[in-house]
Amino acid sequence: QVQLVESGGGLVQPGGSLRLSCTASGSIFSIYAMGWYRQAPGKQRELVAGITSGGSINYADSVKGRFTISRDNAKNTVYLQMNSLKSEDTAVYYCNANLKRLAAGPNYTYWGQGTQVTVSL
Repeated sequence: QVQLVESGGGLVQPGGSLRLSCTASGSIFSIYAMGWYRQAPGKQRELVAGITSGGSINYADSVKGRFTISRDNAKNTVYLQMNSLKSEDTAVYYCNANLKRLAAGPNYTYWGQGTQVTVSL
């Protein structure tokens, strides 16, 4: 079994910062890509940022220049540094990993349980 455990969410004022962490554990051979998605009330889940094992990164236009994704491959951990937070960043943030459980097996996608980020005065 594989688990993704997120931490670091909370309440922050506009203009503030938060750092999210997500660690994958369990029966893992290799992780290809990890990323962060978010879902605000009444909206669809959207990609925030993603990073591959080779270091390729992509961001949603709405967070470019404010958020930074990074990864520690040795710890199977992905981070999301969020600066200059805005009220519209308020959402549940989900960690996502695309990985192999066996060397010759298929890739699977796993999700974390989500962590709430609220940006408000």
